Amino acid sequence: MSKRLIFIIAVMLTLVLPTKAANHRFTLVIDAGHGGHDAGALGSMSKEKNINLKVALAFGRMVERNCPDVKVVYTRKTDVFIPLNERANIANKAKADLFISVHTNALPKGKIARGFEVYTLGMHRAAENLDVAKRENSVILVEKDYKQRYQGFDPNSSESYIMFEFIQDKNMAKSVELAKMIQQEVCAQASRPNKGVHQAGFLVLRATSMPSCLIELGFITTSDEERLLNSESGIENHARGIYRAFNRYRKKYDQNIVVPYEAPKKKEQVTLPTIVPQEVKEEPLRRNEEQANSGSRVAEQPKPIETPAVQEPVRSEVEPLPAVNDGVPVFKVQILATDTKLRKNSSQLKGENNADCYLEKGLYKYTVGSSADYQEIYQLRKSLLTKFPQAFIIAFKNGEKMDVQAAIREYRSRRK
Repeated sequence: MSKRLIFIIAVMLTLVLPTKAANHRFTLVIDAGHGGHDAGALGSMSKEKNINLKVALAFGRMVERNCPDVKVVYTRKTDVFIPLNERANIANKAKADLFISVHTNALPKGKIARGFEVYTLGMHRAAENLDVAKRENSVILVEKDYKQRYQGFDPNSSESYIMFEFIQDKNMAKSVELAKMIQQEVCAQASRPNKGVHQAGFLVLRATSMPSCLIELGFITTSDEERLLNSESGIENHARGIYRAFNRYRKKYDQNIVVPYEAPKKKEQVTLPTIVPQEVKEEPLRRNEEQANSGSRVAEQPKPIETPAVQEPVRSEVEPLPAVNDGVPVFKVQILATDTKLRKNSSQLKGENNADCYLEKGLYKYTVGSSADYQEIYQLRKSLLTKFPQAFIIAFKNGEKMDVQAAIREYRSRRK
C-alpha cells in the first residue's frame, strides 16, 4: 500500500512541478536611484532623482506594453526616499530575475565629461570607479542608524571597499553580460559616447540575490549632457536602449517566454541626439584640441571591460554629401537622426529643409552646413542650438566620416 502511495505522489509531482515552472513570471525590478529628500547629483537646472525616475518609468512602460508575461516591480514610482537596503529587499522579496538601477553621473565643479556607462558589482580597478561608488553609496549617510544597518560601512573610506575584493558573486557572469548588452544598445539607440562597462562596490547591488547592474546615464554637471537627459527624446532613447538590452537578455535566459519577446515595431520617426564632442565656450578650438590630445584629467576614462564599437567610418548611402576640397576635412552640423527618411518639408527639420542626409547603421542622419572652415561650422552650430539643442559637429574626408578631433587637428595644422 505504501509503495502505491509513493507512486501516486511521484506522479502528482511530475504533473504539478512543470505547471509551477510554466506559471513562473519573469520578474524585473527597476530601481530609480535617489528620491525624496535625497536629490542625488545636482545640475544647473535639474536634479538627478527626477531624471532617474523619468527614464526608469519610460523603460518600465515599454516592458509592460510589449511583454505582458513579465512582472515589473518598481522600487519607487514617485518622488519618495527609499533606503539602499530596502531597494535590495524589494528585489529579493519579489524573487526578481533581474535588478536594474538607474542613476545619473556627476563631477566636481570645473571638470567636464560625457558619455554613458554601466557598472556591475566588484572591486574597482580605477580611482574613477571608486569615486562613482562613493558618491552613489553616500546616500546611506542620510539614513537613520546607518552605521548599524550597514555594519559600520563608511562610504567615504577607501578601506571599507576592501570587502568587495573577496566577492565571489554567483551572478557576476550574467550581470556583466547584461551590462554589456545595455551599454551596446543604449550607445547605438541614443548615439551616446561609450564610456564602457566597469566594476565597483555598490551597496545596492551587493545586497541583491539576482543578476544586477547600475546604469549611469550621463553627466548632469556637463551642460549639454544635462539638456539631453532632460529632453523627451533623450529620455525616450535611453529607455528604449535599456529595453532592447532587456529583451536580448531575456530571450537568452528566460526559458518560459510564452509571447513574442518583442512586439512588432511600428514605423516611427525618432530624434536621436548625440552629444557634441566640444564645449560651447570661448576659445572652442583650443579647448577641443586639448581634449583631443588627452592631456587633461577630464578626458581620461577608466579602462572598460568591453568597449563595443558604436560608430564606424561609413560612406554615405543616401544623397551623397558634397565634397569640399578633396583630401581636406569638411565639417558639418548634425541636427537629428530618424529611422525613416524625412520629406523635405518635414516639421522635424524645423525649417532646415535643405539639410543633407546620410545613412548610417539604419538611421537617416541630417546635417546642415558644409565647410572646411571649422570656425564657420562652430558658429553655425551655436546658431542652431535653440532649435536643435542636441546638434553637434561631425567631419568627413573624401566622402567618408572621420574622427572630428583628428579633423580639427588637421584644420589647425593647415592654418599654421
